[in-house]
Amino acid sequence: MPDSTTVAQYLPLLRRYGRALTGNQASGDAYVAATLEALVADPNLINDDCGPRVALYRLFTRIWNTMAINGETSTARFALPGERKLANITPLPRQAFLLLAMEGFGEADAARILGVDVASLRNLTEESGRELASELATDVLIIEDETIIAMELESLVESLGHRVLGVARTHREAIALGKKQKPGLILADIQLADGSSGLDAVNDLLRTFEVPVVFITAYPERFLTGERPEPAFLIAKPFQPATVSAITSQALFFERSAKRQERRSA
Repeated sequence: MPDSTTVAQYLPLLRRYGRALTGNQASGDAYVAATLEALVADPNLINDDCGPRVALYRLFTRIWNTMAINGETSTARFALPGERKLANITPLPRQAFLLLAMEGFGEADAARILGVDVASLRNLTEESGRELASELATDVLIIEDETIIAMELESLVESLGHRVLGVARTHREAIALGKKQKPGLILADIQLADGSSGLDAVNDLLRTFEVPVVFITAYPERFLTGERPEPAFLIAKPFQPATVSAITSQALFFERSAKRQERRSA
């Protein structure tokens, strides 16, 4: 069993998760307290081989899913607009989204926490992406030179409730479309057919206006170097629709959350 010091180091993270899940800090802390009380009563509740943080979140999840400590979660409790949008996601998909997007768990660990297999987790993630996208619908620019992939992305984006402003195949087309239309989200391939760079096109557009960007590439290892700058949101080809759904929703959600934080700090 992890000692109290090990458990304590994860409590700020668990409190953050509890707030996002329930709507406010007091409600989240009530579930955290219940988790700790259960752990004190039976230390073996997190005595397993998946690591102390995963075990702690799994215990929290069991309590959240079985005990109505603070009654029904209501969108009225969510103080911030982004939190109210999260409240509109049904509970299990919301948990999947937060575990992956906010808490940074991998799929295998998130599945363990929720007590589902990875395939089921992906279904939950796709569902959360659809539900959150409907709350964050925006205009999307696609930068992709492969016709079939562009059509697939266009269909997927529209199924999530977004509107496709256009598809650019080259750097020049991307700049022209982006500056004219001012998209709310960009999905961009990095290497384009004419030898130009989607990454360069995005950087040029970002000098004019701010917009969340999801890069899609067959060679993600070339860009995930651990050094800055590197793409914040990156999808490897071939991609799963659930991955695109989840990551585009993450990009929109966290971009808007960051802007609210900047306004509060100003």
